[in-house]
Amino acid sequence: MIKKISEKDKEDWENFLKNKKNTSNIKPVKKEHAGLKKTQEISEKDKEDWENFLKNKEKIHNKDFVNKKIIRNEKIKKIDLHGYTIEEANKEIERFIQNCFDESVTKIIVITGKGLRSRNIENPYLSKDLSILKYSVPEFIASNTNLTKMIIETTDAKIEDGGSGAFYIYIKNKFKIK
Repeated sequence: MIKKISEKDKEDWENFLKNKKNTSNIKPVKKEHAGLKKTQEISEKDKEDWENFLKNKEKIHNKDFVNKKIIRNEKIKKIDLHGYTIEEANKEIERFIQNCFDESVTKIIVITGKGLRSRNIENPYLSKDLSILKYSVPEFIASNTNLTKMIIETTDAKIEDGGSGAFYIYIKNKFKIK
């Protein structure tokens, strides 16, 4: 982004310069450098350079906005696994991750739900915690070597994306995978 000095700033500076009574009354400016204190007066050359700078109509290049590295555009897809059985959810998430990898998706939001209404709670032979998709889907992904080759990491979702009932999967760039 290139920023230009406003007319108001130029006008203020010119008024300041006109209102100066005598340049010999300028008080020294103190500068600290590496723990040493030096006093330095503003030279006539510096004043002249500043005035030339203000008169110059050339735009100034803002080096803060230089792209040093081209970053892949973020492409996000979402999948909701509410109502799926564990087997259905695992098959669907495997297919979905593969498709997202092929389409250069960067982030997947997987909504599993919190498992509060899971029917598996009624079955005493199933673990309440491990039968819920919230736990079983990430475990399936972590144990699947084909999927782990395509994934950078999985993290908990922010509250606006589902909180504890969801998680993120960050996908590798298919053109940079070895």
